[in-house]
Amino acid sequence: MVQLIVGKKGKGKTKQLLDKVNSEVKAITGNIVYLDKSTKHMYELNNKIRLIDVSQFMIENSSEFVGFISGIISQDHDLQQMYFDSFLKISCLEGADITAVIEKLEKISEKEKVDFVLSVSLDEEELPESVKKNIVVSL
Repeated sequence: MVQLIVGKKGKGKTKQLLDKVNSEVKAITGNIVYLDKSTKHMYELNNKIRLIDVSQFMIENSSEFVGFISGIISQDHDLQQMYFDSFLKISCLEGADITAVIEKLEKISEKEKVDFVLSVSLDEEELPESVKKNIVVSL
């Protein structure tokens, strides 16, 4: 399953994402990974959640990002959820169509049984019609 938390910059998406991940960690039995553009939120995350600073890995396009995600999943058979803060930035999709990457994440999610929750800095109206069904929070 791929879920989207959407809204313009400064609307509170990261807080929503942090609240969701910190409450989920108590309820699930598997592992959780949180991807961000920095380690700024390290102390706001439960210590059972693995934080990965994507900026350290020289990802230059969305294909490399999907490969990076696949690599993380292949190394952790207990991985149950992944959270992506600043999705457009970490996936190199700022100003680009996110449809193809969302479709790939849906396929990965189905095949590997990993749920994805993404914060996307766009208003609901700016999203492609095909991904609007994935919105869980619109700010």
